[in-house]
Amino acid sequence: MEEVVIVGAGIAGLATAVALKRVGIKALVLERWDGLRATGAALSLLPNAWRALDALGVSHKLTIYSPPKKSYVTNLETGAIQEVPFGGTNAGGHQSGPKSVHRKALLEALGEELQADSIRFSSKINGIGSITHEGSSIAVLYMEDGSIIKAKVLIGCDGVHSAVATWLGLASPVDAGRTVVRGLAVFPQGHGLKHELQQFVGSGTRSGFLPVTDRDIFWFYGCSTPPKGADHVARDPKLIQREIIENYAKDFPELYLDIVKHSDLSTVHWAQLVYRQPWNVAFGNLSNQNVTVAGDAMHPMTPDLAQGGCSALEDAVVLGRHIGTSFIKNGGLVPSEVPKVLANYVEERRWRAVLLIIGSYFSGWVQQGGSSWAVKFFRDSIFYRFLFRMLASVTQYDCGKLPTI
Repeated sequence: MEEVVIVGAGIAGLATAVALKRVGIKALVLERWDGLRATGAALSLLPNAWRALDALGVSHKLTIYSPPKKSYVTNLETGAIQEVPFGGTNAGGHQSGPKSVHRKALLEALGEELQADSIRFSSKINGIGSITHEGSSIAVLYMEDGSIIKAKVLIGCDGVHSAVATWLGLASPVDAGRTVVRGLAVFPQGHGLKHELQQFVGSGTRSGFLPVTDRDIFWFYGCSTPPKGADHVARDPKLIQREIIENYAKDFPELYLDIVKHSDLSTVHWAQLVYRQPWNVAFGNLSNQNVTVAGDAMHPMTPDLAQGGCSALEDAVVLGRHIGTSFIKNGGLVPSEVPKVLANYVEERRWRAVLLIIGSYFSGWVQQGGSSWAVKFFRDSIFYRFLFRMLASVTQYDCGKLPTI
């Protein structure tokens, strides 16, 4: 009988395991792959994520740039350039702009906090069940190798297509109608660019880049239709790179094309954007007895507010706080109290997740909304000047601290 089993060793899974360790609980993390999932080049972490990393005790391990103070948006059709300032330092001491980190570095920083036997790789789940023991629910995992694992608490952090979310009865994520390519460009001798976020918008497209270090630059390209021959192209980073340079972004500024040309192909990734419809999160079963979900398993969203990884870190701290408070109070995990503990976690996270899903989708729809003159006018004259800062206020959220043992 395991105290807590976490399915998935991504950002949400590892962060949750670290949060539980901080409050005295050793969790078992099951990962279906044979190592940490480092898919993806880099991610932008905003103040809410850094507050969570502070609570987890790992923020000091991540080497980062200071956040950019400015962002520039170039209209590819008119050539007009708008400056979108991020603002200064907030009351919590965190600067408002995004700080980019390598995804692999974040996963490794979290993984290093756990004991070697806390993560069990190549562990694939065939099924999930539940039994009653002394009046309390116990989760049962049926593994591909024939073994069975029982847990007082089961937390699904297994991504967009979560088996745990399916078991809870949550509706599958839906297609957002957009596709995105991401990559990391590497300049061994240094790129020499200012640390600024540059974005380019056009009819149905949105792209940009942001330096991660003096040598690395994160870039992305988003459009309303998949790359040509998507099923074939999406599996070959070299073909993805060529399609961007020679077709989709051929009329982009030469600087952007040069960045794409310098891509580390192992980081180039194509994906169709999906999200969980907000009403499914608002009214769906996000927990059932001793089972719940976190991260993309709970609230997959489009990346337009850079809140996917940030909100996963928030989830981890909030889960750690609720479970840890009960654990410390009772001198251990009491199975009969677990349903209420998880329900309190869900109550705290549900509407925050709904807000982020809606805000992210709206932000993406406006910035990459198509060729309508009305949408373009709204984007260029209203959204960037007035609404963007309102939406960005969600990044100032404080998920709180972990209880002290």
